[in-house]
Amino acid sequence: MPEGVSAFNRRSFLVTTGLAAGVAALPATGAAAAPAPARRRAALAADPFTLGVASGDPEPDGFVLWTRLALNPLAEDGLGGMPFVDFPVQWQVAADERFRRVVRQGTAQARAAAAHSVHVELEGLRPGHEYWYRFRVGRYLSPAGLTRTSPHPASYGPDLAMGFVSCSQFEHGWFTAYRRLAEDHPDLILHLGDYQYEYKKGAYNIPGGNVRDHEGPETVTLAGYRQRHAQYKSDPDLQAAHAVAPWLVVFDDHEVENNWADDTPEANSDTPDPAAFRARRAAAFRAYYENMPLRRRSVPKGPDIQIYRRVRWGRLANFHMLDTRQFRDDQACGDGYKDCAAASDPARSILGAEQERWLIKGFRRSHARWDVLGQQVFFAQRDNNAGPLKVTSMDSWDGYVASRDRITRGWVEAGVRNAVVLTGDVHAHWASDLKENYDDPTSRTVGAELVCTSVTSGGDGADSDPAAQPFLKINPHLKFYNNQRGYVLTRIEREEMTADFKTLTSVRAKDAPASLKARFVIEDREPGLRQTYLRPYDAVRTKTDRDLVRETVERETRRP
Repeated sequence: MPEGVSAFNRRSFLVTTGLAAGVAALPATGAAAAPAPARRRAALAADPFTLGVASGDPEPDGFVLWTRLALNPLAEDGLGGMPFVDFPVQWQVAADERFRRVVRQGTAQARAAAAHSVHVELEGLRPGHEYWYRFRVGRYLSPAGLTRTSPHPASYGPDLAMGFVSCSQFEHGWFTAYRRLAEDHPDLILHLGDYQYEYKKGAYNIPGGNVRDHEGPETVTLAGYRQRHAQYKSDPDLQAAHAVAPWLVVFDDHEVENNWADDTPEANSDTPDPAAFRARRAAAFRAYYENMPLRRRSVPKGPDIQIYRRVRWGRLANFHMLDTRQFRDDQACGDGYKDCAAASDPARSILGAEQERWLIKGFRRSHARWDVLGQQVFFAQRDNNAGPLKVTSMDSWDGYVASRDRITRGWVEAGVRNAVVLTGDVHAHWASDLKENYDDPTSRTVGAELVCTSVTSGGDGADSDPAAQPFLKINPHLKFYNNQRGYVLTRIEREEMTADFKTLTSVRAKDAPASLKARFVIEDREPGLRQTYLRPYDAVRTKTDRDLVRETVERETRRP
């Protein structure tokens, strides 16, 4: 790399040239020579790297590299148009984008039984460093990706630029938010669930009609889930976001089925029988693992998968990645927004007893400056009733009040220095202080919650004045709301965490610009949020509080 080229420019090169770093031929001789190609049983007639590349779960000495071979991503059998034979895939990791300084290389098998997916777990690399990687099969070379190792456990490392996203319904819009996030050059990306949606074409429509269509029926079978993941991975904007930084992923509900809970499918499910639903879960989890940069500890076992885990970013941050679906009790009072006494039952849990113990134990052992919970559904209380009733979402932590209290008390009693909860699911930007007692506005603030809007789900939405949102009046701990699509970009430093809520003007039109709607700061040892910027909103309000509450609830809960 020429002297003086900044990290910004390296990442710009990756994003703006279509990941062109991978176009050069692999070196043929010398210390950096590519491994000799393994003997293969079939030749490929076209480029199989149609789904891009990805990396994830960084550690101080390595990370996971991923790709999947597919000649025809939309093939109905879910196998991507590939012959049912295994292919040796060569991989390289380099210290520069031109691959002049190759530091590791080898060969992995793209197995037909795993839909020709490849997972390479690297060890022995330098902590806190950027690396470039690529794959080759036969004469075809993949795009190059940029990834990094986490800092040394005893080091804070530099400031961490971390973005997080959720809820990307392919039919509802273009994945421009992924492209804009890639252009912001994050060091790490978290996806908090609803990476893909299960519905068949036209089953989940938005006003004005869907922008594009799903292929295949509702996803129930392994072939169906594989095909759907391939359709999403074919999107160039999503590929750009995967290729620019390592990801930490967790699923929510739509990776399997809307609002499922443990072994309980949703009402009116296509798989209402318990055995059929467990078979569906097994298919969904197998396809999820095949299509994500996850470590082998997450290889599913039938209908079960180990997805909750802890990733340490030096002394700066712990990322506690949670699973709020697989171990939860069924939603109380039949789901939806309810005034429900059962929601406070101390026996109920959204994480399950084992995961609760694991998380609280992690708080007690933490020496990080920031403890970040990467999870799926709204954590803070959101009452939508201004009267004496408490009407909250049974699918969120409000439906598991005792579980929320145990986790909150866990980080408070452990003396966690700074607790921050990251959330997706609700298709809008929110921000909230976290309280010891939500029914007492004077109660102590013990943390902060940042909620990202959807990438596309729900369609364009509209800009809004947070002060006009009735939820914020009813719940004074809620500090921000906006109903546009986009993402959140954070900068985590030793003394503060800054959160930029980015929004797009449209997802119905390609290549819409993104802009800053609001900025919040969380200061070290000062739990709660401080707003430092809000984009002006000049429209005249024409809707009542009742209308706004109804529309907000419908956006979150409206399903086919």
